[in-house]
Amino acid sequence: MPAPSPIDQIAERVERLLVRHEEVQRTNALLQEQVESLTRERDALKARLAAARTRIDAMLERLPEEPPATE
Repeated sequence: MPAPSPIDQIAERVERLLVRHEEVQRTNALLQEQVESLTRERDALKARLAAARTRIDAMLERLPEEPPATE
């Protein structure tokens, strides 16, 4: 079998690079979806934390003040 010509070698390399580029694009899209999902989850957790803090602050304000310590 004769050795491939330089043009054939370049064409084969370009084809491999195009396939790899498509794979990288698909991987990037999947990772982007994961980032968006985790961002939504983080934002929801931050909102829940803020609501919990507000409830705790309200409960603390309703507690009676402690009497001064006696010695």
